[in-house]
Amino acid sequence: MHKAKKKFGQNFLVDQNIIEDIIGAIRPQAEDNLVEIGPGLGALTRPLLKKLSHLHVVEIDRDIIARLEADYPQDKADTKLIIHAGDALKFDLATLAAPLRIVGNLPYNISSPLLFYFAEYVERITDMHFMLQNEVVERMVADHSTPAYGRLSVMLQYRFYMEKLLDVPPESFRPAPKVNSAIVRMIPLPKDKIIVKNERLFGEIVGTAFGQRRKTLRNTLRSYLNEEDFSVLGINSQLRAENLAVIDFAKITAYLDESTS
Repeated sequence: MHKAKKKFGQNFLVDQNIIEDIIGAIRPQAEDNLVEIGPGLGALTRPLLKKLSHLHVVEIDRDIIARLEADYPQDKADTKLIIHAGDALKFDLATLAAPLRIVGNLPYNISSPLLFYFAEYVERITDMHFMLQNEVVERMVADHSTPAYGRLSVMLQYRFYMEKLLDVPPESFRPAPKVNSAIVRMIPLPKDKIIVKNERLFGEIVGTAFGQRRKTLRNTLRSYLNEEDFSVLGINSQLRAENLAVIDFAKITAYLDESTS
């Protein structure tokens, strides 16, 4: 029996109804190039393999890798499961054939870094389905001028269409986490729908604006914009970062980009 390891943020999904709902949401097709992040004890891996001709998994836990290799020997030419041992944050998705579909019960302690890392491969991805802490999912899909809206919301919403699919209670796992979980679907926006051209500057502006989220934009962005600039942009400098929609941050970025080019 494998004991969950706290250092890897392991909580293993055991609720069969939830598992069926997740597989139903993913709708895997036989020839999909699908990657599972952190297969764990195989709650999603086994039902996915029933639908797929092959499945890539990325796992860091050597004990789990040994279990997977025992069940799916890697030296067999007909193996359906291809195991990639190592840290998902260092795994080069460009080594796999695109388009990719990515799924996983992400370790909650590194979920945000993983989301930003996968976003770097957005042009190679068809969609992503993740189990995350519910609070994180709520932040991902939040509208502006709501308490959950923040840097994570903006930095993902300009690249992805996102939808919360279902809630997953703690008792669906062993061991049970101390938080509620949820499933989110992420679909990359087509190129012509991405309103940001200078992504580096966009990230800088968003990070600065939310760095002191209780302060007004006049204060947080004072090194970028003066009152006249806000007037030209049609943005009230007395607002806070949480009051701006993604398109407003894109407008600020484009304005600054043009003024310095």
